[in-house]
Amino acid sequence: MTRVASPRRLADLARDLGRECEGDGDFAIGGVAPLASAGAEDLSFARSAQFAAALRESKAGAVILPEGLDAGGRPAIRSPNPSLDFARAVTRLVPGAPPAAGIAAGALVAEDAQVHPTASIAAGAVVGAGAHVGPGSCLHPRVVLYPGVQVGADCMLHAGVVLREGTRLGDRVILQPGVVLGGDGFGYAMDEAGRLEKVPQVGCVVVEDEVEIGANTTVDRATLGETRIRRGAKIDNLVQIAHNCEIGEDAVVVAQSGLSGSTILERGAVLMAQSGSAGHLTVGERAFVGARAGLHKDVPAGQRVWGTPQQPEHAWHRAMAALARLPDALRRLRAVERKLGLRPQRPKPSEPS
Repeated sequence: MTRVASPRRLADLARDLGRECEGDGDFAIGGVAPLASAGAEDLSFARSAQFAAALRESKAGAVILPEGLDAGGRPAIRSPNPSLDFARAVTRLVPGAPPAAGIAAGALVAEDAQVHPTASIAAGAVVGAGAHVGPGSCLHPRVVLYPGVQVGADCMLHAGVVLREGTRLGDRVILQPGVVLGGDGFGYAMDEAGRLEKVPQVGCVVVEDEVEIGANTTVDRATLGETRIRRGAKIDNLVQIAHNCEIGEDAVVVAQSGLSGSTILERGAVLMAQSGSAGHLTVGERAFVGARAGLHKDVPAGQRVWGTPQQPEHAWHRAMAALARLPDALRRLRAVERKLGLRPQRPKPSEPS
């Protein structure tokens, strides 16, 4: 359970969310919690009728619910999207403390770097020559900005983030701990003697507004030109995005996925966990790539694919169902082959002497 900054009337919260309050609007919200651990002062939520049993057993004092789900006598806020409205409620009830503006003692800031007076640079952070940090942005300890990096307004860079030279962030970008943007792409050419020679990686990484990138994710700089993450894209932890990729607006890339060079994800495409692509492929607008899928060709807009190599969703489900029946089918096939004389009969076990 998480306590709120100060108790809030349920009716006031409902009004802020643009929803109707049902029951005691004077209920004072003291905290937010999931159904299983919520107490009498807490606000919780249920997404759908699938959570009816958990709701009945919960001790939550107030809830956000879809229409038609019994609140069990509790005061409630009715919502067509309880998950979204609960998230918005938490944002209002448990606001994060804004960091103190200014450059802390122990931060290393180049003389020609431009840091807005409202930005916050923590001790141990490094801001390189010619770098720019916009208004309201926050650099936590051990953030390193190489020369020429540009950080827009109201960005949050958590501990251990590294932005290589020339990387550019838009506004309201969130980088979780350990993110590395602009490391060299994996590019090598074989010389006359068969040895690998490094191909210079002289491009950059551009991250547009309202992107969030998860912990220990890496986005490589382009060989030439840009690797670009477009507005509103969300990238999970431990993702590898190679040189010259383009991640479209509102696209989603889930944990441990990897994109080879020059892969394009169009607007709203979704890559689930541990999926991967060969290079120079396009995943179309609103396409869906299932967990652990391996892409060897383009995915058309709106198509849902699973498996390695990729298959349309229905074909993959049929193949998985057939695979479960394969051992029995093989036993029956061998029995038929023996009856037809196409397979030798199994020798009978010898009698013990």
